[in-house]
Amino acid sequence: MNGTEPLAERFQEQRARLRAVAYRLLGSLSEAEEALQEAWAGLSRNAPGELPDPDGRLVTVVGRVCLDRLRSRAGRRDTFVPDPVIAPLSPADPEQEVLYADAVGLALLVALEGLEPEERLAFVLHDLFAVPFDDLAPVVERTPAAARQLAGRARRRVRKAAPAAEPDPDRQREVLEAFLAAARAGDLEALVAVLHPDAVLRADSGAPASRSVRGARAVAEQAIRFRQFTDCARLALVNGEVGIVNLPEGRPLSVAGVTVVEGRIVALHLLADPERLARLDLPGTAR
Repeated sequence: MNGTEPLAERFQEQRARLRAVAYRLLGSLSEAEEALQEAWAGLSRNAPGELPDPDGRLVTVVGRVCLDRLRSRAGRRDTFVPDPVIAPLSPADPEQEVLYADAVGLALLVALEGLEPEERLAFVLHDLFAVPFDDLAPVVERTPAAARQLAGRARRRVRKAAPAAEPDPDRQREVLEAFLAAARAGDLEALVAVLHPDAVLRADSGAPASRSVRGARAVAEQAIRFRQFTDCARLALVNGEVGIVNLPEGRPLSVAGVTVVEGRIVALHLLADPERLARLDLPGTAR
């Protein structure tokens, strides 16, 4: 692989996968695109010759750019909700398959926000994209053994913060339909019944009004407070799990990623920031 032309071809071939890497590391679709541009600018300037394992090398280059961004990033709000990846409940557009075929739920992305930058990179590159520790170690400036420890520590924290979700989309849909029906009816007890006792609602409006609410009854009360919007609620895949998109008059008001565990909702991660919503791609959704 000599010069930039073959490298550019390889970069374009791997672009969807590299974008998925950057998105999981940064939690932002726009930042992921910027990271890819920065990674390619660095590669094209250096014009490397033959690259061993070029695809793996591209992943680590993108990872290094994202790590720099994570290190320089100001602390996120406790209510921060990553950019959701939205797809219709019907089969995916083939051009988007790489991005969400192995989609991670918003609950996992929120858990990743709680990690140190090096922990996040070690977990994402190794656990989600199978980058060997020998290749990961130079990126985090650690030995392979230390990189393994970073990933292990991150893995334990993620498992604690993001429990394994219900894998059956039909069951997810059933629970969300019960939630929406109870909210429309203003039935507090029915809402409490479909929520886990420690359920959490994280609502990110991009402003001081953002809030985090914990406990089934408190979350249910919030759902009833905003029940006038349930008539425009539609179901869609949000990061690979059935979620809720609110579209009054066809304009996005909010997108909620929902985590269902053992038949009850344990988390709702709701993005209601108008500026960020305006940048999202909203495919067809279902009633």
